[in-house]
Amino acid sequence: MPAKIIVQKFGGSSVADVQKIENVATRVNRYAKQGYRMAVVVSAMGKSTNELIGLARQINPSPSEREMDMLLSTGERVSSSLLAMALHTRGREAISFTGSQVGIITDTVHTKAKILKIETKRIKKELNRGKIVIVAGFQGVSTDKEITTLGRGGSDLSAVALAVTLKADMCEIYTDVDGIYTADPRIVPNAKKISRITFDEMLELAARGAQVMQTRAIEVAKKFNLPLHVRSSFSRKEGTIIMEKIPHIEAAIVRGISLTESEAKVTVCNLPDKPGIAAKMFNELARGNVNVDMIVQNVSHKKTTDISFTVPKDTLSKTMSLSRKISKAIGAGRVTADEDIAKVSLVGVGMRSHPGVAARCFSVLAKNKINIEMISTSEISISCVVHKEAGKKAMKVLHKEFKLGKGKK
Repeated sequence: MPAKIIVQKFGGSSVADVQKIENVATRVNRYAKQGYRMAVVVSAMGKSTNELIGLARQINPSPSEREMDMLLSTGERVSSSLLAMALHTRGREAISFTGSQVGIITDTVHTKAKILKIETKRIKKELNRGKIVIVAGFQGVSTDKEITTLGRGGSDLSAVALAVTLKADMCEIYTDVDGIYTADPRIVPNAKKISRITFDEMLELAARGAQVMQTRAIEVAKKFNLPLHVRSSFSRKEGTIIMEKIPHIEAAIVRGISLTESEAKVTVCNLPDKPGIAAKMFNELARGNVNVDMIVQNVSHKKTTDISFTVPKDTLSKTMSLSRKISKAIGAGRVTADEDIAKVSLVGVGMRSHPGVAARCFSVLAKNKINIEMISTSEISISCVVHKEAGKKAMKVLHKEFKLGKGKK
């Protein structure tokens, strides 16, 4: 019977310098000594992706997306080859691959490509030879033979997709924190580590701004019911298991609170208040690959309406350009942008069966004189857009209100 396959992913903070790459090599080697077949996915070193983006924007404030993929895909190639070298010094056979070499085939959308399939013949051949396979995360090759990248956090997606395709026995996501917390512990010091969390809850937390994992990676794990273990690369402690259902415990009302300051609010003024206008506008934005999150529409008595929506800040320039063209085409008014916003979100499957969560949320924010600009709800989440300066305060008071800290019940 073949040895079990483990897929491990190490984020940028885990491979930020030579010492940390050596630490990862030691950890990977420890598993290999136990007889596991190892596929390891790595991100770019530390902040090197941001540095590459900065270089690009010094040359061209609006660089070609194709050329950005060519540039940014180099970061993971550096860390993957260095990790292979570190394993060689430990007497371990290892080989590094780019996403294209290992057969990660994507669609043709640059900077946010979707994985279509993974051709595993080459990686399986090396695993069966006893080699540790190191894969450059975040990247693939399109059906047009172009280098593509998978969006921010795309190395998570690379790891999960590989684990699914290889039918791995375990998929571990290593980062610089030892699991998922009820809130960002850098903002809320008494935030508590969550030992088990459902795919649905983690999806909502990630979608609402939690930085631990990429949303698309969790979606794939949920689709194939692949449990994920999120843990620290700097300790051996158990982290957080993301899974389909949490056995034998009644779900807490609120499981966690996320905060994001990486979105902007766009408002299109004086749209004609008639059927099909909103659909036309958001269809055009979708065709431009703009991901819209929250939407609020205000209807006036003059048969016009204002529509506000949130988008990631890194797509704001494109969104504003598209929105102005759409506004002109449909006879609407000016388009404005507000980057000084924050979004705070409550998440928990227990909210389905506990009425009054929204009322408590709004009341505590009002009590603390925090104004809500936009509201969005689902079965298991409530999100409020507030002024950026009030974001961290909102997270702290809500965390306290729902007794999520250490020692709270």
